[in-house]
Amino acid sequence: MREIEVMVALADTCRLGTILTAAVLYGGRSAVVASGDETGGLTATTSRPASRPAVEQKNYFVRPKAWGATLDPEPPDYVRRLNQVGVPGLESVDWLEFGAEHRTRFEFRDDDYRRSVLAQDEQFLLRSRAYVGIRRILDPFRFGIEFQDSRQFASRFPEKPTDVNEADFVQAFAELYFDDALGTNRPFQFQVGRFTLDYADRRLVNRNRWQNAMNTFDGFRLRLGQQKNDWQIDAFATEVVDVRLRQFDRPDEQRWFSGVIGAWRRWSQVITLEPFWFYLDEREITDQREDRELHTAGLHGYGPIGRSRFDYDFSADFQFGRDGSREDRAFAAYAELGYSFDHPWNPRVSVSTMYASGDRDPDDSIQERFDRLFVTARHWSTLSLFTLENVIGPKLRGSIRPTKWLSCDAYYGAYWLASDKDVWPMARRQDPTGRSGDFVGQELDVRLVFKLNPRVDIEAGYACFLPGPFARNTGRGPDSEFFYVQTVVRLFE
Repeated sequence: MREIEVMVALADTCRLGTILTAAVLYGGRSAVVASGDETGGLTATTSRPASRPAVEQKNYFVRPKAWGATLDPEPPDYVRRLNQVGVPGLESVDWLEFGAEHRTRFEFRDDDYRRSVLAQDEQFLLRSRAYVGIRRILDPFRFGIEFQDSRQFASRFPEKPTDVNEADFVQAFAELYFDDALGTNRPFQFQVGRFTLDYADRRLVNRNRWQNAMNTFDGFRLRLGQQKNDWQIDAFATEVVDVRLRQFDRPDEQRWFSGVIGAWRRWSQVITLEPFWFYLDEREITDQREDRELHTAGLHGYGPIGRSRFDYDFSADFQFGRDGSREDRAFAAYAELGYSFDHPWNPRVSVSTMYASGDRDPDDSIQERFDRLFVTARHWSTLSLFTLENVIGPKLRGSIRPTKWLSCDAYYGAYWLASDKDVWPMARRQDPTGRSGDFVGQELDVRLVFKLNPRVDIEAGYACFLPGPFARNTGRGPDSEFFYVQTVVRLFE
């Protein structure tokens, strides 16, 4: 609790108001230019005084190649500065960020094990987002707002907060930004308000790219350094925001989530290290939920293997704390080895495995099932049937990109229960005796992504689940299928 008290005290010293800014752009057809990366002004220097030669700032960042491990950019990737959009008269407006995006997805599911009734279901999911940000012109003060409207149609099942969150803000923050506070190109950022979180390897906390509605948090966060520096530190203290479908979301004052994340990139050509600590504090508000304090300490590492075309990625996470009268003690790990071929089609293959402990004895004083925190099951399973709880899951994956407009990936995965007496979390099936076995089943998936033009993507995917002994012995055990097609339309290229 001491860490949270210190962070809250810091927040109280910075009373910033959030400025709500709306922007509407009108105009005729115009060319859109691609955005360049921001590396600072050092590389543009053309003259160097003899007494003090300019030194180019080194970029230590190496992008992880493991599946789903690349962090979402800030601001989101559909956002552009107005001087980048190709509209005449806006060439000098580099202080205003704006973007909009719409996604429509059709889903067909047959015998979805997550449902209480195994049946066919079809639904349409619609998600619209828009972002406005102000930067530079008022430095050190900056502001950002992201609006999202998430809707669901035609499903035979009740609406869920993961699918529906109509007309609400997922981000609305004020920021203090000092560009060279810690040295040349080492900024300091401090944000207050509402925001999304995307940290470390994205396997415990992320922006939920697939999910129709996002996890959001109210509080403050700070950042020392930036992605291209050899070291970086992030910290945050927040209340978890409760999604209210058709009302404005509100923070849950009984659920606090905080953390500290580091990054060491000095040896990034060999390894990048990202240690982290998360703290979840859930207080009792009804008879159905006991007080819980859960600490998660972990390490994520990745990098290339020498001069070969192999790369690796790993993480190890320990959880400890109290869950009512029980002690929390759990463990999870992930490892991936990949190879990228030297070929115009950019083929890549990888093998990976995940492990998350299960509760071996639900009647003892120790809770051993790992908690996935704020990550959807889609991160681990296309059918969302498995997540980082009570699971052992090796996987083989392959991908190709024949052209810049087309990419394809596929995988095969097999899944066991880490504890055969504990629950299969996503299906809520359990055999306390352990006699139903521990092999749950296999999953196959294929996905195609086609860029119709720089603003429009079309994506289609198919996945099937082949049940194993545990799935068949604990209830109906048919094959499960999932098909989807979605379009994403962005305002800017």
